[in-house]
Amino acid sequence: MPVLSCNARPFDHAIPSSAGHQMSSCHLSALFRQGSSMTSSASLHRPAQKEPGEVLACRINGVLHDRSSSIADDIRSQSVYRHDADALPLIRHDAAHILAQAISELFPGTLFATGPATESGFYYDVEPEEPITADDLPRIEARMHEIVARNEPITREIWDRETALSWCHEQGQDYKAEIINALPADAVLTFYRQGDFVDLCRGPHLSSTAQIGHAFRLLETAGAYWKGDQNRPMLQRIYGTAWRNEQELETWEKRREEAIRRDHRRLGREMDLFHFQEEAPGAVFWHPNGWTLFQTLLAYLRKRQRTEGYVEINTPDIMDLSLWKASGHWDKFGENMFTTETEGRTYALKPMNCPGGVQVFRQGLKSYRDLPLRMAEFGKVHRFEPSGALHGLMRVRAFTQDDAHIFCTPEQMESETQTICDLVLSIYRDFGFEDVRIKFSDRPEKRVGSDEIWDRSEAALRHGVEAAGLTYTHNPGEGAFYGPKLEFVLRDAIGRDWQCGTVQVDLNLPGRLDTHYVGADSQKHTPVMLHRALFGSLERFIGILLEHHAGHLPFWLAPVQVVVATITEEANDYAKDLIRNLDAHDIRVLSDLRNEKISYKIREHSLAKIPVMLVIGKKEKENRTVSIREYGNPARPTLKGEEVVKVLATASRDRLLRAFVG
Repeated sequence: MPVLSCNARPFDHAIPSSAGHQMSSCHLSALFRQGSSMTSSASLHRPAQKEPGEVLACRINGVLHDRSSSIADDIRSQSVYRHDADALPLIRHDAAHILAQAISELFPGTLFATGPATESGFYYDVEPEEPITADDLPRIEARMHEIVARNEPITREIWDRETALSWCHEQGQDYKAEIINALPADAVLTFYRQGDFVDLCRGPHLSSTAQIGHAFRLLETAGAYWKGDQNRPMLQRIYGTAWRNEQELETWEKRREEAIRRDHRRLGREMDLFHFQEEAPGAVFWHPNGWTLFQTLLAYLRKRQRTEGYVEINTPDIMDLSLWKASGHWDKFGENMFTTETEGRTYALKPMNCPGGVQVFRQGLKSYRDLPLRMAEFGKVHRFEPSGALHGLMRVRAFTQDDAHIFCTPEQMESETQTICDLVLSIYRDFGFEDVRIKFSDRPEKRVGSDEIWDRSEAALRHGVEAAGLTYTHNPGEGAFYGPKLEFVLRDAIGRDWQCGTVQVDLNLPGRLDTHYVGADSQKHTPVMLHRALFGSLERFIGILLEHHAGHLPFWLAPVQVVVATITEEANDYAKDLIRNLDAHDIRVLSDLRNEKISYKIREHSLAKIPVMLVIGKKEKENRTVSIREYGNPARPTLKGEEVVKVLATASRDRLLRAFVG
């Protein structure tokens, strides 16, 4: 049985990521991201005592390997214990293999594609002879527990290409053969064996099936195109989750239940905000309440940007393909762009706002005295996303970006970065996000621009963050090909992380599109272009907001802020006076004077998540008061009508999360 020697290069045979959202079966670089995990790292990744027998793998010179790896005397190694951060992706990866083994035993003849660990679990894409249904999942999960209980050794084998392809042919595993054929001729091909099950994989893996433990669940089945290509076969994707112990699994299940309760698609229906339909896949049909919410976001951001010295522009939604070729977008994103032809010309719907913003800057001669020039655009963009990847507001094909492009001199980069950081964090606080992380991504291996320019750009971004008094984590090599970037990651109420805002230094586009300003030396200079987004996508940010607040949006933001409901018809005239007063103070108010029981009205408007309900009966009419029911306020205060209007107007103006409670 061959083992890994110190001089071997175990990751040279990495199975490449497929297009779209699908990962390879062993693409470990994605396994450590906690971006949309249902769990809080604070609650699930707490250190535990190191116990004998809990070593799951090892690090050799910082790289994960199987425990069977041989180690030379001069090589640094470190044990990986069950409680270590590295252990969870390993457990999940093994769970994917055990899932595949269970399917191979219960559904002979199944073809296997890829099965990676994910941010909160694992999946495997398979092609069974007969479809696997949700009713089959308990039986498959039970067989997985049996395989764990067998304590079967997991062993690593290196095969030559001829042997590997011959095995694929004999087993009918066409997807594995395609993976092998896509690898370089000198790639090291490794297979992992557990019992009678063998799978192509680069590893690393645990030593036996028992080490995974029993803290796993199968969740659902879904369709997934092979390699994310809708022109390739549709496979079945079996999803599961796995954790280090039952306590972690139980915590995750509770968080998952809460996430389902907060699902923005369900809330969108309950609050009558939006819907989707097949005639426009990946595009939103906004209802009156939803469009009011959308426009409230726009108005808010317009005001904040105007205060910060931004000017707003608008550029065409569709432009000649020649511009997208000149900008480089066609080469990089052509497969994700929508095109059309007319009068012998090819046009493309814009996937990004940047080239249009550059065209506006290029009109007229610009001087260094005009910089920095901060141009904002709420541009509608279109990108082709595979139908299987669409997910409510979170992933769509048509969305609005709150872009801004800041043209400045190299000397202004640092101060502009600091200003942007201050603005971003202030805005997030207004929406109830206090826990914000910043990630700094520096130069990738493939990039444009000299090292000197990259040094200066990276230093400016870092110094700008530090000058704002903020800390950040380092993502080495994860910058864009055209410049380094900052990412702002919001942690929501149930511990999930959402990357929203970005600041990117562009060392490429202004030069490609022949963009200049006249410097103090009277010579032409290429400006630095900072790409800045605060929400990212307005549609996605609304989805995040709905889930973070479980639909109970901040008072100032709610599409309907107040409902005035009467108990008796005698109170209608007073209610109408109050409604007119609220409307005069720009409070979004709904009138409910129906001849219905007040308990029915309260239930209905509570389901719609209206933050404040003002109840008026005979007593309130006589005293010119209102009875107040506010979400989050256990009290039921009664105040004079004029005082209520004043409080609500102040809460809306000052962007308070709640009107009557802090």
